Amino acid sequence: MSIRHTVVETDLGPITLVATGAAVTGLYFRDHVRRPGGETFGDGAPADPLLTEGARQLRDYLAGHRLTFDLPLSADGDDFQRAVWEIVAAIPRGETSTYGRIAERLGARALAQRVGQAVGANPLCVFVPCHRVVGADGSLTGYAGGLHRKRILLDLEAPAPVSAGRLF
Repeated sequence: MSIRHTVVETDLGPITLVATGAAVTGLYFRDHVRRPGGETFGDGAPADPLLTEGARQLRDYLAGHRLTFDLPLSADGDDFQRAVWEIVAAIPRGETSTYGRIAERLGARALAQRVGQAVGANPLCVFVPCHRVVGADGSLTGYAGGLHRKRILLDLEAPAPVSAGRLF
């Protein structure tokens, strides 16, 4: 399977999208925590149809014109990580969950630290919205793209105030 990448310029800074075969397998900020080495991204492929579509959807989302993503995604991880990422992927836009709640869904609140590690290892952040996972008290906790980006993404997804749609 061919591995390839493109760099997308966004308001959050440059973002590298990586694809393997027919699926997007990575989304990384330039200063991403746990960013793999560039040599693992394969050849640059700015004209690749999948990466072009991923870049378009990402830009539309960040501009507030897209609410969800419609891309084939594939994340490399162990069974526990994939279980966490599946739960994270199901957190609705405009809502958050906590590491503890996710751990409880997986069978034991004591798994919260492992959940945090899995969330931090998510290779598809934004597409798999790990920015929606917060601390037990609602505080912003670690985000591979930096807490400033986590805040921007949560603000972008925040529901509009009810009064915004009223004329009177």
